[in-house]
Amino acid sequence: MTARSQVGLALQGIAGSAFRSALIVVCALIVAGFVLATALLAQAAQDSLTRALDRLGADLVVVIEGARKAGNDALIMGTPTQAHMPADSTSLVARVKGVEAVSPQLFLGAIAASPYTAEGDLLVVAYDPRTDFTLEPWVKSGAAGDLAAGQAVAGSAVSVPQGGTLELYGVPLRVRATLEPTGTDLDRSLFVGFETAYELARASKAATDGTLEAPRGEISSVMVKVVPGARPARVAAAIRGEVTGSAVVASPDLFKDYRSQMAGLRRGLVVIMVLAVALSVAVLALAFSLAAHQRLRQIGVLRALGATRGAVVRAFLTEAEILALSGAVLGVLIAAAGIALFRAPLGHTLGFPFSFPSSGTLAVLIVVGLAVALAVVALAALIPALRIAGQEPATSMRE
Repeated sequence: MTARSQVGLALQGIAGSAFRSALIVVCALIVAGFVLATALLAQAAQDSLTRALDRLGADLVVVIEGARKAGNDALIMGTPTQAHMPADSTSLVARVKGVEAVSPQLFLGAIAASPYTAEGDLLVVAYDPRTDFTLEPWVKSGAAGDLAAGQAVAGSAVSVPQGGTLELYGVPLRVRATLEPTGTDLDRSLFVGFETAYELARASKAATDGTLEAPRGEISSVMVKVVPGARPARVAAAIRGEVTGSAVVASPDLFKDYRSQMAGLRRGLVVIMVLAVALSVAVLALAFSLAAHQRLRQIGVLRALGATRGAVVRAFLTEAEILALSGAVLGVLIAAAGIALFRAPLGHTLGFPFSFPSSGTLAVLIVVGLAVALAVVALAALIPALRIAGQEPATSMRE
């Protein structure tokens, strides 16, 4: 039996049972889609941790007592905190032994339905450009230091109008720098100096839908970098002792919990994927067993005409792989498109910022998803194929 005749026999089998063929395609779609989705989510979890470590620049974040969860979000999600503390906390923290650098931040608020971003609310944050050490490493163009009044730094998801000037509550803001994508809420944030923040807050109060608040003499958090060789936990304890009413988030402890959370998420995803694959194998094995039984006489005739057992097995597997490849391609396309479209709500639901992998990594993951689906279908089809090919032609034609 030639390769062409094997393909023809496979196509004949596909056309002869539309329901069975559709079932195999759906199972392959589910397997490939689950494998790719699981791999993408696991990769995103690891990337979010790596990005957070690269972006952080701070060893500690000081917030007001009771706002530790907000401090956690500041580290992991790039989400500013709304709880306020006295601005002189910055100088108090700076005097603590082991502290190398400090920089304050103030979260003004979130502007809903802003025309300047399509990825949720526009976040407005005040920072001190002279002391900041968290934004500059992410600057894609321009500079985040020495920001003048009326200037701003825009995240990658902020749409900057042509000419480089946007307007909030009637206040024009010249975008001096843009940041690289981080996969966090930093992407939809707009950073301004404190004087500009006060002006925006005043303008916001005059608007009916104003939401920005910038109380003078208050900040939301203090980013802290410890001196080389110092233990962040000891410095954190010293800060809590010196700055009354403060809470300190230490990145080593925080990321230990975060790694544990991500490991649990990956284990859960793997369990779901294994269950989906096992169920698909069971359904496929039943479908191929029925197909083999229905085609006993046809195979018997082919064997009587000189077709070898190997040729019969290859023809049966060719049919399976044609259907598997069709379903697997659809599965990876649906999984990739779905995750790309809903990556923002996925990140919020799962508790970490979701960033799509590079094109090279994505290509590798897609190939893995296709390969697993093809292997699963081939495995489910192999035993029925061997059984039907092993029967004597006369026996097959009598059944």
